[in-house]
Amino acid sequence: MVSVLIVEDSRVVSEYLYYILSQDPQIQVIGNVSNGQKAIEFIREHKPDVITMDIEMPIMDGLEATRIIMSTNPIPILIVTASRNANEVATSIEALAVGALAIIEKPLGLNHPKAEQLAKRLINMVKLMAEVPVVTRKPRPIAKPLLVAQFETQKIQVGQTGIPEIVAIGVSSGGPQALQIVFSKITERFPAPIVVVQHIANGFLAGLVSWLHNMLKIPIHIASDSEKLLPGHVYFAPDGHQMGVTKRGKIQLDKCNSNNGLCPSVGSLFNSVADEFGKKAVGIILTGMGSDGAKELKLLRDTGALTIAQSKESALIFGMPGVAVQLGAAKYILSAEEISVLLVDIETNYRKE
Repeated sequence: MVSVLIVEDSRVVSEYLYYILSQDPQIQVIGNVSNGQKAIEFIREHKPDVITMDIEMPIMDGLEATRIIMSTNPIPILIVTASRNANEVATSIEALAVGALAIIEKPLGLNHPKAEQLAKRLINMVKLMAEVPVVTRKPRPIAKPLLVAQFETQKIQVGQTGIPEIVAIGVSSGGPQALQIVFSKITERFPAPIVVVQHIANGFLAGLVSWLHNMLKIPIHIASDSEKLLPGHVYFAPDGHQMGVTKRGKIQLDKCNSNNGLCPSVGSLFNSVADEFGKKAVGIILTGMGSDGAKELKLLRDTGALTIAQSKESALIFGMPGVAVQLGAAKYILSAEEISVLLVDIETNYRKE
């Protein structure tokens, strides 16, 4: 039985969420409160397995509540929001960065054609969240200096020169904070393009890209079809499209259909990079649920590419990187901070060429 606390200021929406979750015999709603402050008070007496959290609420919003809960009494938090306005999207991304596991759109009314689909998605996400171990997230500076002795990057080389032609990254739950750390020290002088598949709810990718853009010193884009890949730029696969790359150094996008499966998928991107760049690539799997991209990272390694999985100690969820490690797909298992240092080393080596 999965116990759930609903945090939602709209009484109508709150009752609808209760109705949906109560339809599943494995879920029990043990509380229903109207703001973040009441949520914090509730969990002092009760410990739900999962919290569904709205963002815009009176007294205390979902971001501040998530920050406090994850730094004092960590519980898996699922952001449930209907808004697509820029401010709320940005706040939702911040909530992911401080420890919420995922964002999902609020189920639509019973008469909506997608009502059943969205309700099932909510139920499935709640069950998945309940199985994720979470740890206390004490606030700390992201750009924490590392001693050189902690990680000898000079031992890691890509191809003959140590300079890759492309870096491909796959990431899911926990992605915003991991990506911020990984990209925190590189600049537009990085010698290769970076292509990324980030699993995130439809409509929130632009908010993530905007949030990262404000944090980092490297240009970040949502990819366009046939766009030229430029060194020192980061390209995210857009909603509803599989992303690949061509030998001519361009983005290739294919619109998803019902037979595409997970879309965009890390596996699809890694397959393309393995085919077109092989040993001249770097493949990285970061935090996330499931196994997307793990076997394709092994393919990248078999072609001679440098492959990396985020370490269990630094990953919010050791699903995708954990499977990659089990398959022997990762040549190196590194923390997000160590991956950041590796990318800086690649940039520094390029400047010496």
